[in-house]
Amino acid sequence: MKVVAFNGSPRANGNTAQSLKMVLAELEKEGIETEIVQLGGRKVFGCLACGQCGKNKDNRCARKDDEMNTFIEKIEKADGIIIGSPTYFSNVSTEVKALIDRCGYVAKSNGGSLLRGKVGTAVVSVRRAGSTFTYSAINFFFGIAEMTICSSSYWNMTLSRDPGDVQKDEEGIQTFQVLGQNMAKLLKQVR
Repeated sequence: MKVVAFNGSPRANGNTAQSLKMVLAELEKEGIETEIVQLGGRKVFGCLACGQCGKNKDNRCARKDDEMNTFIEKIEKADGIIIGSPTYFSNVSTEVKALIDRCGYVAKSNGGSLLRGKVGTAVVSVRRAGSTFTYSAINFFFGIAEMTICSSSYWNMTLSRDPGDVQKDEEGIQTFQVLGQNMAKLLKQVR
């Protein structure tokens, strides 16, 4: 089994990335292969709503001027997907939104099988407020894609601002560890 985690923060080792690594460490303890993909700061564009993905029926976006199809291919090959995002103004980063919109459109336009039955979970980093909107946006995507959503002992978030602050958030660390354990168990049950 494999889980791919997308770091939607442009900070390659910021709190979102560190949080994702905590979850992935628990999955690796259970023998699950993991990969972290740096999405934040990468060249990705929003959906053009051209509908060409529905005509091509190849599980790819027709737009070829960015890296989105590389990310969609990683999602297609994975059993589990984690999307991590910081919270800037009460929602996901622009790169995460592009991933959600375009991957979601491709999946729905190709019969839905691209994501159906996969296990997904959100990881959110926030200074103080807005995290529930970010958490919801990611989970709404997983829900409409007919994925199984994994949860933890609390909402999958950390209260942290400056890089490394997550290491001081004891409840956040525990939440991410439990999340990784729960995701490993769920993946084994689903597969």
